[in-house]
Amino acid sequence: MKGYTGVLPNGEAIHYVDRKRWLWLLSAIYPLQTLVPVWLHHVSGNESWFVLLFVANFIVLPLLDMIIGKDENNPPEAVVMQLNRDHYDRYLTYAAACTHLVAFLVPAIYASTQGLSWWAFLLLAVQAGVVGGLAINTAHELGHKNSRFEKWLARMTLGIAAYGHFTGEHNRGHHMLVSTPDDTASARMGETIYRFALREIPGAFMRGWEVEQERLRARRVPLWHYSNPILQSYAVSLALAALLVAWAGWLALPFLLVHHATAYWQLTSANYVEHYGLLRERRDGGRYERCQPHHSWNSNHVVSNLVLFHLQRHSDHHKNPLRRYQSLRHYEDLPSLPNGYLGMFLVAWIPPWWFRVMDKRLMALSHIDGDLDKVNVDPRAAPNLYRDWGHDEKPDTV
Repeated sequence: MKGYTGVLPNGEAIHYVDRKRWLWLLSAIYPLQTLVPVWLHHVSGNESWFVLLFVANFIVLPLLDMIIGKDENNPPEAVVMQLNRDHYDRYLTYAAACTHLVAFLVPAIYASTQGLSWWAFLLLAVQAGVVGGLAINTAHELGHKNSRFEKWLARMTLGIAAYGHFTGEHNRGHHMLVSTPDDTASARMGETIYRFALREIPGAFMRGWEVEQERLRARRVPLWHYSNPILQSYAVSLALAALLVAWAGWLALPFLLVHHATAYWQLTSANYVEHYGLLRERRDGGRYERCQPHHSWNSNHVVSNLVLFHLQRHSDHHKNPLRRYQSLRHYEDLPSLPNGYLGMFLVAWIPPWWFRVMDKRLMALSHIDGDLDKVNVDPRAAPNLYRDWGHDEKPDTV
C-alpha cells in the first residue's frame, strides 16, 4: 500500500499509510446503487424492490455506523501536501461525477418507459433524487478546488440535480457567513427542518445569483453572459431534460421534478445538521469572529464518511476548504453528532426526536455551557427556549 514520508516539527521522520485508500472507491461506486432495484425489478417484475434503497440508506447504513463505529485517525500535517497531490484520490472524484450521470439516466429512462405503477414510479424517482443529493456533494468537493477542470466538472455534476447556483453561493456565501444568523444555510436552535427549508432553499438560490452578479460586475461582464457558471450548469440540466424527453417521452418530466426536489431536500438536510444552533461571536464593530472548528457538527463514523467523501469532518473542511477529502483531520472536543449524516437526516425529519437528541447536546458544548446567548436561536422559538433552559427572559434581539 502506498505510503507518504515527512518530517515532524521535532525533526522526527514519519511514514504514513492511508489505510482507507482503496475504501474511498465506495464514494465513486455508491451512486450506482440506483441500478440495483432497477435490475431486480427487471428480472422479477416485483415493484417492492423499489423500497430497497430507503432501507439501505436510512436504516442499514446508520446501523453500520453504530456497529463499526468511528475512525479518529489523522494524517500528519507533514504529509498533507503529498496527500493533496496524489492523483488517485482526485481521479475518484472524477469517476464519481461519471457514475452519478449513469445513476441518474438509467432510473430516469426505466421509470419513464416501463409502465410502472404510480407509487413505484415515485419511489424510484425519490431514490434517484437521494443519490442526486450525493451528486451535489461530489460537486461540492470538486467546486472547492482551484483546478479549472474540477470547477468545470463541478458545474456539469450540479447539472444532474439542476442546482447550478450552488458553488458560488456555497463558496462565497455560506463559507463567509456560516454559523451566523445571516446565513440562510445555517440552522437555528428550535427551527424545524421544514421551516429551515423554506428559508434555506430560496435563500441559497437568491444568494447564488447575487454573488455571481457581483463577480461578473467586477469583471465588467453582464449577468447573462455565457461565462456565467450558473447558466452553464443550468444549460446541462436543460440538455439532460431534453435528452430524456426525446428518448423516454413526456413522462420523464415528472420524474425530473421529483428527482430534483429530492436532491434539493437532501442538501437541505445536510445543511441543517452541519451547523445547527452554532453561533460565531460578534466582535466590537459588528464583525463576526473567524470561523472556528467548534462552529460545525462533525461525525467520524467510518461507513458514512466513506460514501460522502469525508464530508462529515466538517470543521476541518471549513478551516481548510481547499484541502482534499482524504486529508481532512479530526479535532478533539468538537461538536459531534451521535451518528453519521444519513442517520441524522432521519432524526431531523422528525422534529421532536431531533430536538430531544440535539438540544441537550448543543447546550452541553464546552464553549456554550448552557448559555443560550451563545447559541444561534430561532427568534420564533426563543421565548420557549429561554423558559425551558432556565433563563429569566429572552433577549431583546430577534
